[in-house]
Amino acid sequence: MQIEPIEPGNFYHIYNRGNNGSKIFFEDENYQHFLRLYKKYIPPIADTFAWCLMQNHFHVLIYLKTDGEIKKEDYLFSPGKEPKKPDASRQLGHLFNAYAQAINKNYGRTGSLMEKPYERKRITSEEYLKRVIFYIHNNPVHHKVVQRIREYSWSSYNIIISKSPTILKREEVIQMFGDIENFKAYHERNEKRDLF
Repeated sequence: MQIEPIEPGNFYHIYNRGNNGSKIFFEDENYQHFLRLYKKYIPPIADTFAWCLMQNHFHVLIYLKTDGEIKKEDYLFSPGKEPKKPDASRQLGHLFNAYAQAINKNYGRTGSLMEKPYERKRITSEEYLKRVIFYIHNNPVHHKVVQRIREYSWSSYNIIISKSPTILKREEVIQMFGDIENFKAYHERNEKRDLF
């Protein structure tokens, strides 16, 4: 099967699930650890516009920075020696591998935690971008974990509507919807449907 490469200068919906659909998050600390690793590996190579962590899968919406947008001093050249140029696929791989190793160690498990390769869909229009942001935030409602988007703790929705410090491109997301009230209204109006 041909895997589409991820290319700088594009938006991508990145997602994956546990191997055979099994859990990848077992307790709150797991979600927190994934986000700590995410904050370490992803901001140097990508801007984040939305995310949601579910018990057996996750979704993130990122914009991959071009070489000119990446600050070398922010880029983590690890593990191993410094590469010739920043590699988004490698950084995503480091994130997923570091998380899987931590889970395997903490829970005495072996083998692959997530399916390989991770899924990626390039976003080709602003309307598609808005629908993916909603889709990611609505995932806990779609899977009947909560009744309302705002009730779920492990997504970027409540961070976007707050003033708390974040790596998210909060202002850019809000501007896509016009303003914060339109952002909320779009999500509330569409909570009972998937838009895909």
